[in-house]
Formats: sequence, C-alpha cells, structure tokens
Amino acid sequence: MKNKNLKSFIIFAALVLINFTACAKSKNAVTEKPAETKVQQVINPEIEKLNRVLLSMSPRCKEAIPNGDPEEFLADLKAVLATRTNFSYEDLSPFYLIDKTHKVSADYEPKGLIHLEKNNLFAINKNNLSLRPEAFEALKILAAAAKADGVTLTVSSTYRSYEYQKNLFDYWVRVDGLEEAERESARPGTSQHQLGMALDFAPVDDAFDQTPGGKWVYANAAKYGWSLSFPKGYEDVTGYRWECWHFRYIGVEACQFQKKWFSDVQQFMIEFIDAWEKAE
Repeated sequence: MKNKNLKSFIIFAALVLINFTACAKSKNAVTEKPAETKVQQVINPEIEKLNRVLLSMSPRCKEAIPNGDPEEFLADLKAVLATRTNFSYEDLSPFYLIDKTHKVSADYEPKGLIHLEKNNLFAINKNNLSLRPEAFEALKILAAAAKADGVTLTVSSTYRSYEYQKNLFDYWVRVDGLEEAERESARPGTSQHQLGMALDFAPVDDAFDQTPGGKWVYANAAKYGWSLSFPKGYEDVTGYRWECWHFRYIGVEACQFQKKWFSDVQQFMIEFIDAWEKAE
C-alpha cells in the first residue's frame, strides 16, 4: 500500500473489504471434483478506526495530512504513544488536549514541579518559574545545545496556576478589551502553561523569532522535543494569534510525528491523538 494517499485509502477501506485471503483449492478424494474456494474477508480494525477518527477531524486538519501509507502512519502513532512511559503517570499525558474548549480543573497542579534558578545554561527573568521534571530536563538539554552554538536562551514564563492565569487574563481584558484578550491570553483552565510543560522564551513579542535565540530555537527546538504551539496563520485552528515565543514539550518522537503527518502543526496532532484515544 506504499505511496497511496492516506485519506483516500482510509475512506476506501471503509467502503470495501480488503486483505482477502483465499484457501487453496483441493480435490475431493472420492469424486475428484474441486472443492469450493473459500474466501475469508478480513478488515484491519486499526485502519477502520483510523478512518473513523480521520473523518471526525476538521477539514483543515484532514487537508494537512500528506500522502502516505496508513500502516506506516499507525506504526508512527504507536511509537509516539509508547513514549508516555517516559512521563510521570501521576500527571496528565504529555499529549493532553487543552485549548479554548478543553480544560483542566481549577485545582490541577502538576506533581513535583521544579523551580528554575539562575544557572550557567539558560537565563531567567523572573523568580517564580517552574516546570514538570520532564520538561525541566528537556529544557536543560535544549539550552546546553544552544549554548554550544553560542546562544543563551532566556526563559520568561513557565507553569501558571489557575488563579495566576485568571488574574493575567483579567488584566489583559482591562488593558485591551475582551476581544483582543481572547486572541492573546488564555482563560483560566485553558492554558498550556497550567500543564507545566510549556514555556515562553524572552523577549515575549513578535521580534523573538528575529533574535539569535529565536532563530536558533526555530531551527532546533523540535530536535529536543519542543514544539511551537501557536504558529503563524493558524489562529482559526489554535484560537490564538501567532506566538513565536511559546513552546510546549512533547518529546522528540511526537515532534517528528507532528512534522511528518500533520504539516508540523501541534494542534492538529494533539486533536488527532485525543480523538484516537477516545474512539472505540
């Protein structure tokens, strides 16, 4: 099935029976007449499931998925899901879907948050920064690689509690009005920052991608498991305008999966994984 269009193949698979296997013909020992040929109709249940999930996705998400082999897609998906064993089972999945319509409770706080302190790998510009242990270790690896290339990254924002996010959102509503605040700030319970797996690099403005740190992060972050959450041109998908400084740690395999199968759009991949895991 190589080089077939993934979407076309899946839809086709839902309409017809595939993977036929036939019993070999044999002769009747008495009559010498050929026995009836029996054909067993087999459908790969995972491809059926893939079809159902794909059809449930938004048109833009489906359009983002390139041509490919569905069995290869499924193998890559399983490899990504297997990486969850590298993350704390006491906390939410690294692929937890959180956005304007998918929330976490007001009292959710990741276990074992690690406080960020001044160090030789990266700079911090606040004293109240913390990350889940997995993201903290990944940040150190990312920062060390940047440092080796002569770039020092600055971290400006990390974990935010529900209450912190509420105060922040209310502040931007007062400053910019509700409509503009909705484009730039998450309502409490809907921020990736509450997961303890996301961070903002400094400077937190549209100029970040033109700084040495921004250019380095854009070229290398995915190699170390960090994914840009709100890319340019996808406000209708993510709910937020472009934030070139905001990255979420999802792991190297997931970053590769995102780039290979979802046009490198994190929201599409996370939505798909969420739908896949909820499907029967």
